[in-house]
Amino acid sequence: MINWNELADSVLAGEEITDEQAMSILNCPNDELLNLLQASYRIRRHYYGNKVKLNMIINTKSGLCPENCGYCSQSIRSSAPIEKYRMMGKEEILSGAKQASALQAGTYCIVASGRGPSDKELEQVTEAVREIKEKYPLKICACLGLLKPDQAEKLKAAGVDRYNHNINTSANHHEQITTTHTYDDRVATIEKVKKSGISPCSGVIVGMKEKKEDVITMARSLKALDADSIPVNFLHAIDGTPLEGTHELTPRYCLKVLCLFRFINPAKEIRISGGREVNLGSLQPLGLYPANSIFVGDYLTTAGQETTADHKMIKEMGFEVEFASPLVEERINH
Repeated sequence: MINWNELADSVLAGEEITDEQAMSILNCPNDELLNLLQASYRIRRHYYGNKVKLNMIINTKSGLCPENCGYCSQSIRSSAPIEKYRMMGKEEILSGAKQASALQAGTYCIVASGRGPSDKELEQVTEAVREIKEKYPLKICACLGLLKPDQAEKLKAAGVDRYNHNINTSANHHEQITTTHTYDDRVATIEKVKKSGISPCSGVIVGMKEKKEDVITMARSLKALDADSIPVNFLHAIDGTPLEGTHELTPRYCLKVLCLFRFINPAKEIRISGGREVNLGSLQPLGLYPANSIFVGDYLTTAGQETTADHKMIKEMGFEVEFASPLVEERINH
């Protein structure tokens, strides 16, 4: 039996865990789970204390995507009844930034469906970002798909702090999820972002019929890419998508996955992302022991829980929002 605290000590001393130890985390007996969470928390606390970073998404362009990603309700393969619309105007994006600031979100995530942004769409985003930066103390994360030459530099010049482009799954499992772009296409965009000086954000979706070895590979790939922020999504299988009816996850396994990502990427922002409410259920609060970041509000085409419930959860667990606002505190207490 692995001593989880000793393993945490080795990680804090700069050592990397082995594949065998990584698999032991995913296979942790349920009666050892609290000990594993406590060890993960020691690593998390070392780098982030008891702070929780909040992020808010705005879906600035919905549906109308030519890609065939099997998990996505916005893809060309999906028959899910979602709202579809072209790129939002500047005022709508600014309105979302105002809401993000009011909710104590440190990062505002501007997301658009599609393979990648047209020059016109990029201009709409950069124009909005410049104005947001003048009005609100927010970090801006853009998630616009595959980038063409010079687009990363234009985003950087406008004030975009971070760019999200998830690897989603392992290289070996990628073709089981999508075939309209390659795993290497995704990696190339992350490298473009890094080269431009924008902070790279890249994560995964767990629960898409991958093997546990794939999950370990994902965590190691993100370490190799040196992603600063790692969103860990848990598949919320949407009716009308190719992965409809896929329900492989349990709340306890999701917690073990979060612990794995903390052990392999000890100093990075680990964010519990899409599918949190559906897959972690009543165990959501325990996810804050390995993870130091969550989304508030809704996701792209699915609803999150009430934002006041998120703030209350953070407070009752003894954590604190990184950018605390007296107005939000008042709402939580009443």
